[in-house]
Amino acid sequence: MNNFINNFYKNQALFYKVFLFIVTAVLIVYLLPKGGKFKYEITKGKPWQYENLYAPFNFAILKTDAEIIKEREQIIANNIPYYKFNESIVNQVKAEAPQQIKLIFADSILVGKQKVISNYVESTLNELYEYGVLQEERGTKYDKLVYIKKGNEAYEVNYGKIFPQDEILPYLTKTITQNNLNAFKPELLEIFYNIIKPNITYDESLTQKELDSKLNAISYTRGSIERGTIIVSKGEIVEGEKLDILNSLKKEYESQVWSDSSYNWILLGYSLLVCLALLMLLLFIRKNRRDIYDNNVKVSFIFFNILLMVFLTTVVVNFEAKYVYIVPLCILPLTLKAFFDSRLGLFAHVITVLILGFIVPNSYEYMFLQIIAGIVTILTVSELYKRANLFISVGQITFIYILVYFAFTVIQEGNILDLNSEMFLTFILGGLATLFVQPLIYIYEKIFGLVSDMSLLELSDTNSKLLKELSEKAPGTFHHSLNVANLAEAAANEIGANAMLARVGALYHDIGKMENPTYFSENQTSSVNSHDELSPRESAEIIIDHVIKGIEIAKKNNLPDRVIDFIRTHHGTTTVYFFFMKEKELNENVSPESFKYPGPIPFSKETAILMMCDSVEAASKSLKEPTTTKINDFVEKIIDKQMDEAQFLNANITFKEIQLIKKILKQKLKNIFHLRVEYPE
Repeated sequence: MNNFINNFYKNQALFYKVFLFIVTAVLIVYLLPKGGKFKYEITKGKPWQYENLYAPFNFAILKTDAEIIKEREQIIANNIPYYKFNESIVNQVKAEAPQQIKLIFADSILVGKQKVISNYVESTLNELYEYGVLQEERGTKYDKLVYIKKGNEAYEVNYGKIFPQDEILPYLTKTITQNNLNAFKPELLEIFYNIIKPNITYDESLTQKELDSKLNAISYTRGSIERGTIIVSKGEIVEGEKLDILNSLKKEYESQVWSDSSYNWILLGYSLLVCLALLMLLLFIRKNRRDIYDNNVKVSFIFFNILLMVFLTTVVVNFEAKYVYIVPLCILPLTLKAFFDSRLGLFAHVITVLILGFIVPNSYEYMFLQIIAGIVTILTVSELYKRANLFISVGQITFIYILVYFAFTVIQEGNILDLNSEMFLTFILGGLATLFVQPLIYIYEKIFGLVSDMSLLELSDTNSKLLKELSEKAPGTFHHSLNVANLAEAAANEIGANAMLARVGALYHDIGKMENPTYFSENQTSSVNSHDELSPRESAEIIIDHVIKGIEIAKKNNLPDRVIDFIRTHHGTTTVYFFFMKEKELNENVSPESFKYPGPIPFSKETAILMMCDSVEAASKSLKEPTTTKINDFVEKIIDKQMDEAQFLNANITFKEIQLIKKILKQKLKNIFHLRVEYPE
């Protein structure tokens, strides 16, 4: 039992990675489609590359989206609207007519003309209300059929037979003239003005109900294919009816309800593929980025980002697949490049795109486009902390999306008339969403304790609280740190290392000297040397302690681990040689171990650069009457000594890069020590 517990503690990092791997794989498989995957790639306008394809089962031919939209538009255009006919209003109007005649006309007139006037009013009302009077025009064509509903019955009439209210006056004027009643025109018009009321109203609810019923009755299929029927022959061009049948077969195949046995096999297949993809990523990290592999937080961060992209894509595809490009997938390589490096960012991006190929429609087109966009992201984005660079890169990414989509459309359709302008808007929205990477990086820094170049830019500000304190307590050390920072930045740029990280590490590498500043020569302003009263061993302990105290101060001020690494390693396991030799004069048998820095030795190019620059800058103060030869020999001697002591074994730095760093340091020192030509007085 004890052995098991001991093994568990020894291998807990490995157990955690296994647990993380399994959880991520399970969640991704859960998000994947639950149906089968059609095994053929359908490419419009291209020859069928596979063997003759026969229908594996009976299935219906689905109508295309364009056909369904056209059919819906036709139904909407041909839909007959319903109007309600109010019989009670007609009866009321006809009942009021005799009273209005008696009220408007004088008795003397009615004696001879009452019958004529009454007959005219009655016949006119019958004509007006035969199909009804409409209060307001609906813009319907006059020759269009409409339904007029009387009670529980409805009958078709021509819309032009219904009287709109604004057409009644011209009609009355015309009929009065035709009946030779112009002498009574004002009175007759007044009668009709008083009694006529609209009795036809548009029945919106019934019309919409009828329209919905017709739309719901639309058939999404046209014909069917029997099992065993040949669908497409090898070499046959995939277009027209063949393309529609193949797409119908694909949708039917992927939407089938599988038996428990088949479903389990499909689940197993998905699990194997997802696990294989994640395993490749994990092996890549283990082989090429061992420092990341050994850090469980960083591995968790990478897996979390992949899972997030799969989740967002699944949500969008389930909502509406045509908006899949709104998901800013290029955030993944951007984020990983900001925290780690380009190769890891691109590798993780490719793995994620391969997984998403199971989710999205037109998987080949999607994967090609996203991989190209990811490569462009990695190649174009540099110095993410500069806001202009991000906007430029987002513009380039959006342009690549549009360009690749244009190319695929031209290949598939053979023209540019079928370009979907909505897709361009989708790409632009996806590009704008990519700008969210900056606040996202800030959130990740707080959650996962990582550091990006944007944070390094903030830390490089010499007006920060900690650097101001260093300049006040140890001004000589502060000036030394600035000089080392300039040297380290130049050297890092020369070999393609992270110049910002090297600069920030150099600025903070000696903050431990704030505790006892006068024990370091650069801060001594008088001839009094604090070490004169101490033994060589005590002096060495104070010198060595500035590394430990620097780490403590850095942690107290919440400096990132990437910066603290520079404090730990800037002296590696070298010896405090001056005090060791003084002690050796007193005791020849003294061991050098007690005069060595605790280490560790540098484990990155940037920390190795700092060790070289720190040693060269500090020792350069001892140069008297420097010349080009002296400076060259001086730099060679110091760095060669560090190499002889195996200080760069873990730094993944090459001899060629070390030679380039030497070259830069020599140039910089020559500039620092350059003497003016003396002119005669």
